[in-house]
Amino acid sequence: MTEQLAVDAVGVTKSFGSLRAVDDITVQVAPGEVYGVLGPNGAGKTTFLRMLFGLIRPDAGTIRVFGRTWEKDGINVLDGVAGFIESPKFYPYLTGRQNLEGLALLDGGDRADRLAEVLEVVDLTDRAGDKVSGYSYGMRQRLGVAASLLRDPRLLVLDEPANGLDPAGIRDMRALVKRLAGSGLTVLLSSHHMDEVEEICDNVTIMRTGSVAFHGTIEKLRTMAPDPGYALSTGDDVRAREVAGRHPSVAVTTDPDAELVVTGPRDDVAAYVADLVRSGIRLDGFIATRTPLESLFFMLTDAESSVEGAA
Repeated sequence: MTEQLAVDAVGVTKSFGSLRAVDDITVQVAPGEVYGVLGPNGAGKTTFLRMLFGLIRPDAGTIRVFGRTWEKDGINVLDGVAGFIESPKFYPYLTGRQNLEGLALLDGGDRADRLAEVLEVVDLTDRAGDKVSGYSYGMRQRLGVAASLLRDPRLLVLDEPANGLDPAGIRDMRALVKRLAGSGLTVLLSSHHMDEVEEICDNVTIMRTGSVAFHGTIEKLRTMAPDPGYALSTGDDVRAREVAGRHPSVAVTTDPDAELVVTGPRDDVAAYVADLVRSGIRLDGFIATRTPLESLFFMLTDAESSVEGAA
């Protein structure tokens, strides 16, 4: 008998007026796996998760959660499902523990015995008595995970869970997700940073402007990955991109921080940099800052780029 999928979304499409936010995507998540939906801001990740939670309805396609659909099963689709979309919200004048107590009451009152456990899991035990108004953004993210775990879910859905965290916080969040997955919990998370999911996801869907740029395993991505990327700072970025046109094996894209990123074979990148200097373009910085998978991610999600073997 075929194992029932935790999430089985097929041909899902959603438009807002003339904007096609999600364009015929398919995402299938097996029980017990950590699945990542990646893409830059505006790629359609949050719209997809909103449809999963029933906050908006797709224009086409079907979403099944453990075999249930919104059309047939209504709110029962969310039995065994927990998580948050965008940033979790709490009452700032209440403590972390009081917020969780209130949520436990709203959920039937039988979750209060899990408060101490979930606070310890997200490393907030020592700050549980402090008002949420004094929490950092990262602490609120962790409190959102704790609130989700109160329901003892089978499927945990996290929208940008590492957003706002410092490197140590990202490391701890990654370790937390790994532990949760190791307990048999299925995790579906979104992110716009490849390095956040590279070590924890089994499979990923990478989105670009609402459509799928890649489906598959992290291992498959690694086989497609180019040489590491380089952050390039020049006195004239427009001319730097024009010069790149003379080097077809070199890709120059712009990352979300409006920084030029150069990818390609090392010798060809070196030739491109030499050409910049000969062209009289001031070179202010050239630093290897991207892992191979990050470089591939930018290539997959850049509107002007295409990668053979993707999707």
